[in-house]
Amino acid sequence: MGKSINNILNESALKILRPLVRVMIRNGISSGSFEELVRKAYVDEAFSMVNDNQKKITISSVSAQTGLSRKEVKRLTELDDTHHSDIEQKYNRAIRVISGWMNDKRFTDASGKVKILPMDGDDISFHNLVKEFSGDIPTKAMLNLLHDAECVAIKDNQVELIKHAYVPGKDSEEVIRILGTDTNELINTIDFNLTAAENNKRYQRKVSTAVLDKDAIEDFKILVQKNSQALLEELDAWLTQNEVDAEDENARYISLGIYYYENKDQE
Repeated sequence: MGKSINNILNESALKILRPLVRVMIRNGISSGSFEELVRKAYVDEAFSMVNDNQKKITISSVSAQTGLSRKEVKRLTELDDTHHSDIEQKYNRAIRVISGWMNDKRFTDASGKVKILPMDGDDISFHNLVKEFSGDIPTKAMLNLLHDAECVAIKDNQVELIKHAYVPGKDSEEVIRILGTDTNELINTIDFNLTAAENNKRYQRKVSTAVLDKDAIEDFKILVQKNSQALLEELDAWLTQNEVDAEDENARYISLGIYYYENKDQE
């Protein structure tokens, strides 16, 4: 007999939780603190799951759905949101600066190669690049951000882009923010596909094998790095060409991510 949906969900939840708990333990978050987050997530999601037949969700109905007391539901709804947008904003703005540098013709040469930019200047400079693509983040702060992530080299008051992808460097808070954002997006995509019509599912694919020759792993990593980066740069250029102002009512957030996984337990 096949496993019940509840059993499969429990197995899936443990697969999701174990790497997350590993990060929590490493950073000193107790199980009690994590349980508080789980309870709040249950309450927040229950309130957000409004359907066509339900005009209003009450504390009593959320209590019934989640198994928490009405007093506990009320307490959790009054907790401050733990989301800190400043770190996520820096991450997104750094990506936009690099994208603008690579795709805006003012900052590339005739062959499409990114220019080495003077720090300051009236037109084509790193200062103006940051001013145009990073919003209100100061030039010095963005320079430090990209330099710490080893994306740029600085010499003789000039800035050279040496890495086309922004991955946070020494700031562990930013890496942890990516853990939340990217995992959230992947799980939301899988959840959407569970109930979406076949012709409306979102793209979600992967390739894998359990019997790859271990001597071929490094070659595969090189292939992944080369092809994935080229694809992402192509898609990023298309996105840049089709963007509207942030205040435009038609502006929407979308993303596509690629990851590499290797089971270290088999070594």
